[in-house]
Amino acid sequence: MSAPLAGIRIIEVGHMLAGPYCGLMLADMGAEVIKIETPEGDIGRTVSPHFIGPHNAYFASLNRNKKSVVLNLASEEGREALGRIADTAHALVTNLRPSAIRKLGLTYEALRHRNERLVCVALTGYGLDGPHADNPAYDYVIQALTGVMALTGDPSAPPTKAGYSAVDNSAGLVAAMGLLAKIVQGRGGQVDVAMYDVMLSQLNYLAGAALNAGETIERQADSSHPYVVPAQIFPTAEGWLTLFITHDRFWRIFCGEIGRPEWTEHPKFLTMAARRTHRVEVVAAITQVLGQASAAEWVRRLAPLGVVAAEVGTLNQALRGDIAAARSLVVPLGDGTLPLQAVACPVRFDDFSPAYGMPPLLNEHADAVLGKELA
Repeated sequence: MSAPLAGIRIIEVGHMLAGPYCGLMLADMGAEVIKIETPEGDIGRTVSPHFIGPHNAYFASLNRNKKSVVLNLASEEGREALGRIADTAHALVTNLRPSAIRKLGLTYEALRHRNERLVCVALTGYGLDGPHADNPAYDYVIQALTGVMALTGDPSAPPTKAGYSAVDNSAGLVAAMGLLAKIVQGRGGQVDVAMYDVMLSQLNYLAGAALNAGETIERQADSSHPYVVPAQIFPTAEGWLTLFITHDRFWRIFCGEIGRPEWTEHPKFLTMAARRTHRVEVVAAITQVLGQASAAEWVRRLAPLGVVAAEVGTLNQALRGDIAAARSLVVPLGDGTLPLQAVACPVRFDDFSPAYGMPPLLNEHADAVLGKELA
């Protein structure tokens, strides 16, 4: 069966993570993604210390299934070559700074004379316009400015960034959604996606509490949920247990299994509202009980009852675990000649499975895209 995005041509002028992740999602779903690189190449080609053959592991994780064309967009010849590609493209996505986006002619206004139906997506830190547009923006900085760092980690410890590039990845997904929305609409135009906006949007219910109730949102100990109790990690005799009980029926089941049926009648423990009010006492009592067995043992006992409980594991364990295996989430790239692996596309279709190709070598597809006489 044909891919969902078969026949869609995307130009990617990006580097590192947010722009390339947007392009990756589109390429996995069958779009032809033409990655425009400088003669030095995307800096992502050298970020990781790990190489498998000629391929950098960081770059490979974000750029499979793409085509690479080197163009000097600072030159008239490079911009003309980009225009020829744009003539037949559906969209262009870039995560350069706004000043560079305009200087290099990567806006809809600059390209509409070549193709009025072209969708141009600017994925920036603070928007394509405005007083903050050209301020430096990295995942770390946006996490700091939007309050994500202040909400992460133990209250007694320094603010903490999320353990992965939450901003870059989230912004890449939103950019892909905006790009596809305009293609479905059937009209060209400019799409403006700011990393800052994306992260504030993802703080949804916390932002709602701050805006509508004046609540001061603070870090919670042990990764606790601000409203649900118990919903956090607990130390056990061996390992850490994540416990998340959102319904009083499951609270009663939990209490029966751990040998504390009296808690289902205790006025401080009886309802979700009561447990939230008496969080310290509830958490202390649960911690004492859970310390009597390992996290694995508690999962074995609680999970079959429908109680949401899981061990806190590592990334390596997840990649090699039962869920990843059942979902075929670890895939080889290319024909298997090189032992290069990646995480599969998270979107599944009942009539299409992606072919996971190798990441492109620098300028590998210049002839195919531009023709030998122009490459």
